[in-house]
Amino acid sequence: MIKESFCEADTFQLGKEMGASAKPGEIYCLDGDLGVGKTVFTQGFAEGLGIQDTVNSPTFTIMQVYEEGRIPLYHFDVYRIGDVTEMDELGYEEYFFGDGVCLIEWASLILEAIPENARRIRIEKNLEQGFDYRRIVVEDGMNSNGIN
Repeated sequence: MIKESFCEADTFQLGKEMGASAKPGEIYCLDGDLGVGKTVFTQGFAEGLGIQDTVNSPTFTIMQVYEEGRIPLYHFDVYRIGDVTEMDELGYEEYFFGDGVCLIEWASLILEAIPENARRIRIEKNLEQGFDYRRIVVEDGMNSNGIN
């Protein structure tokens, strides 16, 4: 699926729609350059789950858990992970295979830990289309290259 976003509200809305239909055990891998809207998408996703807490990117804490929605949201930002083995220290498998939904920013940095059935979401800029334009590609399944 390919969606076009012309403003933050569009990116938020797509996240909200996907969050509203998310199911326990699903993993969403979010990739894109700095500033493309990964956190805006995640905020919409959280709202779609019924989460009212303020959602920020857990860049320094690596993971944030939100349990107030219809299912728990496990929000990872692995930008600062130096090695995929650091995920073991977080006990990531408890979350990846738990009863909530995982959303992982910068997932391409930990491909070895990502199950093949995870959904990949790439957010891309195209300045020729405008400063706020984003192309959002949603794909089912990951492989070792992070490409479907």
